[in-house]
Amino acid sequence: MKIREINAMRGPNYWSIRRHKLIVMVLDLQEMEEQPSNKVDGFYERLKTMFPGMFEHRCSVGEPGGFFQRVEEGTWMGHIIEHIALEIQTLAGMDVGFGRTRGYGEEGVYSVVFAYMEESVGRFAAKASVRICEALISGEPYDLSEDIQEMRELREADRLGPSTGSIVAEAESRGIPWIRLNKYSLVQLGYGANQKRIQATVTSETSSIGVELACDKEDTKYLLEQAEVEVPKGDIIRRERSLEEACRYVGYPLVIKPVDGNHGRGITVDIRNYEDALEAFKHAKESSRSGAIIVEKFITGEDYRLLVINNKLVAAAIRTPAHVIGDGKSSIQELVDEVNKDPRRGYGHENVLTQISINELTKTIIKDAGYTLDSVIPEGERLILKDTANLSTGGTAEDVTDILHPANVSMAERISKIIDLDICGIDVMTSDITKPLSETGGAVLEVNAGPGFRMHLAPTTGLPRNVAAPVIDKLFPTKSDTGRIPIIAVTGTNGKTTTSRLIAHITKMNGYRVGYTTSDGVYIQNRLLMTGDCTGPSSAEFVLKDPTVNFAVLECARGGLLRAGLGFKKCDVGVVTNVAADHLGLKGIHTIEQLAKVKGVIPETVLPDGYAILNADDDLVYNMRRSVDCNVALFSMDENNPRIKALQRLHGITAVYENGYVTICRGEWKMRIMRAENIPLTYGGKAKFMIQNVLAAILAVHVQGISIEDMKAGLETFIPSASQTPGRLNLFKFNNFSILLDYAHNPSGMRALQKFTDELDATVKVGIIAGLGDRRVEDNNEMGAIAAEMFDEVIIRQDKRLRGKTEQELIKMLDDGIKRRDPNKKTTIIPSEKEAITFAVKNAVKGSLIVLCSDVIPDALELVKKFKEQEARGELNFA
Repeated sequence: MKIREINAMRGPNYWSIRRHKLIVMVLDLQEMEEQPSNKVDGFYERLKTMFPGMFEHRCSVGEPGGFFQRVEEGTWMGHIIEHIALEIQTLAGMDVGFGRTRGYGEEGVYSVVFAYMEESVGRFAAKASVRICEALISGEPYDLSEDIQEMRELREADRLGPSTGSIVAEAESRGIPWIRLNKYSLVQLGYGANQKRIQATVTSETSSIGVELACDKEDTKYLLEQAEVEVPKGDIIRRERSLEEACRYVGYPLVIKPVDGNHGRGITVDIRNYEDALEAFKHAKESSRSGAIIVEKFITGEDYRLLVINNKLVAAAIRTPAHVIGDGKSSIQELVDEVNKDPRRGYGHENVLTQISINELTKTIIKDAGYTLDSVIPEGERLILKDTANLSTGGTAEDVTDILHPANVSMAERISKIIDLDICGIDVMTSDITKPLSETGGAVLEVNAGPGFRMHLAPTTGLPRNVAAPVIDKLFPTKSDTGRIPIIAVTGTNGKTTTSRLIAHITKMNGYRVGYTTSDGVYIQNRLLMTGDCTGPSSAEFVLKDPTVNFAVLECARGGLLRAGLGFKKCDVGVVTNVAADHLGLKGIHTIEQLAKVKGVIPETVLPDGYAILNADDDLVYNMRRSVDCNVALFSMDENNPRIKALQRLHGITAVYENGYVTICRGEWKMRIMRAENIPLTYGGKAKFMIQNVLAAILAVHVQGISIEDMKAGLETFIPSASQTPGRLNLFKFNNFSILLDYAHNPSGMRALQKFTDELDATVKVGIIAGLGDRRVEDNNEMGAIAAEMFDEVIIRQDKRLRGKTEQELIKMLDDGIKRRDPNKKTTIIPSEKEAITFAVKNAVKGSLIVLCSDVIPDALELVKKFKEQEARGELNFA
């Protein structure tokens, strides 16, 4: 078996609108296509032995054991690999259940689709599942434990931490979109100009001064002392010679720690003599960036964490370091092993609790207590194994929010304002949290910026607290505030780039700061920031991450949808211009119905109160209305289209071309925008396909509340040119001839262009066409045949990007199409684009029209502009 490719979906996609995290593996079964599972001796038994948990896989049978029934009866290996990929992720602590295996359109080749939680794990699972299946087929032994551990480690390296993850989950529950900005914990909540950011539990509104203070224990302690907050008596020293005096001043027992330490690094507690103090001083020095060391009184009692968000106490927990309790007969190692059997304990953050690991620090602590891992400690004795109470090192937490004394609540809220932190964790040591610290001799030990939420979200005992909610409440104070910006997504086979550009132009003229993506590049406020085909998810995210943008117009092509899904989960308006045969035979899409399903992802992601803008003249597009969960608006070149009339009777919104006008209708009431012949984009009404693009655009901006006056102003100022519509009906008039550049790159586009050029007067019409390597033979044949109808002369050139075909193959496809339609058509083959255009210009007769069709426009535009400049200087001379 051979893996052809592995793609990770990260948003709504061809396979599922709701399930965004899917691996799509294209798998060639090769000779195994002829050997389903029931024809491989012993396969069924070996699979059941390796994966007994697969009994829960219901499969199409719909009941436990259903998958095993399918295997026993005989099913293909692609289907089995799908289930293996799901099961091994579940065994690694990531319970995923969605999977599909479908034919790719080639004999023995399948799309194996399954869910993932972390992309790196999903990709690993795809490869591992094939390896495992091959081992099961051959009967060779396979060590599954190594793969499981590898997946666990990949998950821990890539996943959002519990704190960040909880905030993201809370944002999602409120309809707030998010984007991960780096591989760590920096996350954007909301889009464009309305975004907020978090990094773990530090927000874009967290005071930088507050963070600096919290990181400087000396300044923190000073400020709290000044505010009459109970803090341990202590001293700050930098040199070893000051240590003995500091110890006498504070008095034993002591705590020694670096001023600028964090996560418990460099801290030594319960120091009772100078020798230990000296060792602790050296240890703290190793973790101190500034060299400053705190020597303070060791406060006895329990370790509490008070969490304050937006100056309100939201949770409190008592923390206990990782420990074991002796039974008088088991060794320390055996006690640790027994604790780790608790099903609540897992690797990293996969469960409520983390397994206790035995590292060098733990061994040192055990040694200092006078034991080794083989020692048996007395029954009832508690042995601490870590120097901090962090859950990530195996500690436990108990929620005590409801028993806090009001004085301690008030103190915590005061501290958050004194240190100036919107989110802060306050570490308190006291013997009884139900009493004020002043009565128990307790003290505030530390104030933390960016405190962990895990102990409050899932305490070992006690009530879990949704501490992420107040964070979102602060960042997005009103229920209606979702951090979104208006998004209009545009797809279709032809016209989507021009429609996107026109929508962006109209909205920009209405005062919005617009970011938009096209097949030419990404624009922020009409400034080109990225070049090339930018119709995929990464380009969409580029716009949505830009903090200056408050309106997004996103062209969405099939390639990005099939490669990674959409770069956003929901849009306000989804436009589908049309669906025609294009790129068929690629990425498993072989029929126009499958292509329509790809394009249909866009309207299916429209928000419930948004609009799907659909072409009522296109059966496949019109049928998309059946699967949307939003309002539908239709456009048509025929005001009497029965589909238009039906929606109008239901008081729906439509846009039509009627009596020479582009018109919006609410119900049956007409609101004429302007005559089509007065819209520059339509070339005096001759370019009918441009009128269709105009209808889609005005409908999209209308449902977004843009007035007719603003629409009209936008239409009047949107000029078909190399600057506003590069490669879309760019007409250059020379003294003796004209050149028309257009993006027509499929039969449907060529037919539309033909209707336009048929209305243009010319003594001779010369077409320059190129074959495309990612189209079927019949598509290129048809392009040639249409060219034979359109032009008096045809020049066949070749595109820079051959896309899997040879130059000779592509030229032959076009030439065959031309000859089938008109064997006598004058045809010249000039592979070089530059030479082909130069040849056409050099041999142009007076009054002729040269039409260049291409899907790669920039070089051609540059050459034609150069000819225009030469003509202006009187230098256009080919003699």
